Amino acid sequence: MTLAVTSLSLSHFRSHRHSRLACDSRPIAIYGANGAGKTNILEAVSLFSPGRGIRRASAQDMTRRPEALGWKVSGTLAAAETVHEVETWSDKGAARQVKLNGKAAPQTRLGELCRVIWLIPAMDRLWIEGAEGRRRFLDRTALSFFPDHAEAALTYEKTMRERNRLLKDQIRDGHWYKALEDQMAGAAEKLHANRTRTLTFLRDAQAQAETAFPVAELDLQHPDEATPVTAEEFRAAFADSRPRDLQAGRTLVGPHRADLFGTYAAKGVPAADCSTGEQKALLISLILANARALAMQIGAPPILLLDEVAAHLDAGRRAALYDEITALSAQAWMTGTDKALFETLETRAQFLTVSDSGGLSEVR
Repeated sequence: MTLAVTSLSLSHFRSHRHSRLACDSRPIAIYGANGAGKTNILEAVSLFSPGRGIRRASAQDMTRRPEALGWKVSGTLAAAETVHEVETWSDKGAARQVKLNGKAAPQTRLGELCRVIWLIPAMDRLWIEGAEGRRRFLDRTALSFFPDHAEAALTYEKTMRERNRLLKDQIRDGHWYKALEDQMAGAAEKLHANRTRTLTFLRDAQAQAETAFPVAELDLQHPDEATPVTAEEFRAAFADSRPRDLQAGRTLVGPHRADLFGTYAAKGVPAADCSTGEQKALLISLILANARALAMQIGAPPILLLDEVAAHLDAGRRAALYDEITALSAQAWMTGTDKALFETLETRAQFLTVSDSGGLSEVR
């Protein structure tokens, strides 16, 4: 089974006034000068999945400036031996909308059809930034396995905000909290279960493959001594923590406090203490493990978006990365400033040049 975007059209999207391209399921190497709009193409492809794309941008921020007329991304998606027409757009100042095969659809439907994972330069600080960034990375990975993960996260965040408002207002009546905590507990159980299963998938995928990239041992950590697992345990933890939460004015227990801890397995060194190159290699290892695990689970590798990934690797590691991508039979959209960065791909890939004006050459 293949999973690939086989045509793409951008209208007033970021730097692209009007751009169209057709492609097959092979990797796509996109090269051109900095600022030419290469990453914008990857961002457009990322919108074939739910959410705010690789930049986590609002719909309004994706429109071409200075016109700010709104934008549209459309294309064909080959998934499960069926071709789907995908359209997503935002009219001026409006929220993002989606159509599948000419009919309005929720974004969650995209997650059922298409799995997209990405690696962008902003993620290079994963191991040394705050816990929030690592939770976001883990949740995005979990979403690739469990399309309903986003709904659980939204339910939890929305309900926690309402609980935090009560805490800040120093409301002490337990009846106000109970209904909110019941909703939070159910969502918390699902979040924790999805994250835990995701780490299991990644560990198994790393263990079953020989790769040129180092293995990262992963652990989900919580600041609390006892980590709740079931909805009932989370419900009790929220209730028990109310006095402490009232003092702090916010919720101090729950899955929003979790952190992803990584270790360079071969060296036994925390990822945060590794060199910049080692941290990048560990991150690539996780992306590849995610892709392998998805291929085993759904019968097809996800679409990969790898922004400027080649520039951070030596020639040997670049060649190894391309070999692993082609062995997976994954459609990988990759960017770089020079075609030479992709030379070892040769006929295994398509090549696309982006000019400074945002124009695209024909894919070869």
